[in-house]
Amino acid sequence: MRILDTNLLRPAQGLGDEPEKGSTMNTLAEADVPQETGALIDHILTRYHEMHRADFAALMLLAERVEHVHEGDAEAPVGLAQALATLAHEMEDHMTKEERILFPAMRDGGGAGIEHPIAVMRADHDDHAENIALIRQLTHDLTPPEHACGSWRSLYSGTLTLFDDIAAHIALENDVLFPRFERG
Repeated sequence: MRILDTNLLRPAQGLGDEPEKGSTMNTLAEADVPQETGALIDHILTRYHEMHRADFAALMLLAERVEHVHEGDAEAPVGLAQALATLAHEMEDHMTKEERILFPAMRDGGGAGIEHPIAVMRADHDDHAENIALIRQLTHDLTPPEHACGSWRSLYSGTLTLFDDIAAHIALENDVLFPRFERG
């Protein structure tokens, strides 16, 4: 399952649909991303890797609190904290591989064999889709019930923002950075 096919796009937007103005896909196309590879990698590290780490930490704490406070509520997102932790762990492993292996090789100009680590990163991107689908299922597609408190609403809003950022991050790597080094 490809992460950008279904799970990170907003539910009303299908693959064949034109992106809404301001959507992740449209924002990426309009974004002022650095053209030089080293600057683009730096942008990915600061805009996405650092932000994902901070966002996951905050959202996991908030999810634990919401699950605890609303444990008797049938609509509570039971298991969300664990699902976020699992996705955070997957993402951390992925980002560490990029930071230690792929990005240094790209900064050195790529070279023979770089297609393999790029293929691994693309596969990782696709693998995140399963946990994102689980999170969407646990949260009724990140739609809080009418009686949800402010923390619950913030949790869903923050998770949706994180998913939009992950989609933009993946699109930037898959569609802009990686093709610079793929032969064929």
